Amino acid sequence: MSDITIQGPDGSFGAYLALPATTPAPGVVVAQEIFGVNQVMRDICDWLAGAGFVACCPDLFWRIEPGIQLTDKTEAEWQRAFELFNAFDVDKGVVDLQATLGHLRGHEACTGKVGDVGYCLGGKMAFLMATRTDADCSVSYYGVGLDALVGEAGNITRPLLLHIAANDRFVPPEAQEKIKTALAGNPNVTIHVYEGQDHAFARVGGEHYDEAAANLANARTLDFLKRNLAS
Repeated sequence: MSDITIQGPDGSFGAYLALPATTPAPGVVVAQEIFGVNQVMRDICDWLAGAGFVACCPDLFWRIEPGIQLTDKTEAEWQRAFELFNAFDVDKGVVDLQATLGHLRGHEACTGKVGDVGYCLGGKMAFLMATRTDADCSVSYYGVGLDALVGEAGNITRPLLLHIAANDRFVPPEAQEKIKTALAGNPNVTIHVYEGQDHAFARVGGEHYDEAAANLANARTLDFLKRNLAS
């Protein structure tokens, strides 16, 4: 488990890398929430490594302020997180995630098969990884703003798994219906809706964390990754 530097088209940026006990192994790019590459994201990488994946979470906010590591525990940190979210260039973020994908594919510990998993803002980025990149598969946890991106749905040609919180305060019911309608009939897309759950139900220690729902979503994620990243 270490902090590394990745060279992208627009410059170098930091990332957290977690390696499994046995290599070579499939890779997973982890797309951060609005709090940066904080302990929550690092723990997710460690969890994925424990499940047998090479996991890497790049700093998507490096163009704004490198090294951001916020928590969800104070109002000041929430305000800063939303400032970063509003200043974030989504298109540039996809470029950085693609660079991370390429870095993992070329890593000696990786088999060359690489997917991605994203949460919140990262869930949006995971959807865009499915529509704009050659990631082998993608997983989106409660992605925000997907309803504005469904025009790209026709580009999804590789497996995509969506975890949607039915009571997501950032994704209202009409937005959820738009997403589900746009993706209906695409054999590459699997959608699971978690009734009674709010945004970030899988963030350990978060206000809306639900252990049962998180465990179910995580089990589905691991099964999905193992099936689609097998050599």
